Amino acid sequence: RIEAARCPDVVVAQIDPRKLKKKPTVNISISGCQPAPEGYSPTLKWQQQQVANFSAVRQSLNKHRNHWRSQHLDSNVTMPKSEDEEGWKKFCLGERVYSETDALSDNENLGIDYLKVGFPPLLSIVSRMNQATVTSVLEYLISWFGEKKFTPELGRWLYALLACLEKPLLPEAHSLIRQLARRCSEVRALEESKNEEQISALNLIICLVSRYFDQRDLADEPS
Repeated sequence: RIEAARCPDVVVAQIDPRKLKKKPTVNISISGCQPAPEGYSPTLKWQQQQVANFSAVRQSLNKHRNHWRSQHLDSNVTMPKSEDEEGWKKFCLGERVYSETDALSDNENLGIDYLKVGFPPLLSIVSRMNQATVTSVLEYLISWFGEKKFTPELGRWLYALLACLEKPLLPEAHSLIRQLARRCSEVRALEESKNEEQISALNLIICLVSRYFDQRDLADEPS
């Protein structure tokens, strides 16, 4: 009672609005992944082969990281700052995907305009990204993917960022890649046209998260 008497009736929390950068989100989802559409579940042999290929890519990346980091970037490549979420989305996905404009609107320009189509995850680019930046960009792209469709531009960057992610995983990265695998399984389950290339790309990401990064409860059980 004495303690109760000392407590004010209303407690007002002092919240710094600058720290509320993003709208708080609550992710409510099933713990595992949704199964692949019938006939599209990857075999265990295929999954093991993808893990072996991915492991080789990671080893090569680590071995040659210093070499690629020392290479000059082309004059048209300006990497965004780590905290620039919109800048990274445009950089990786390109203006067309980012703005959801018609991809065929100006095909008279035969040269590749990377600002429009997005920069590929070149070794000279990803080798310059530290773990904090890798995790941040992964978060930005997974956040984007939460509301948008899967595209080849998104797929190649997700693969490259996973290849740059160091083990053991930090808690934030652990949570992100689980969220990514679950989202891939949702999109895969809703894939009406049964686009084999797209389903294969989604299978690959789920496979790497579950079998390379040891999130076995998310793995596709072989058909």
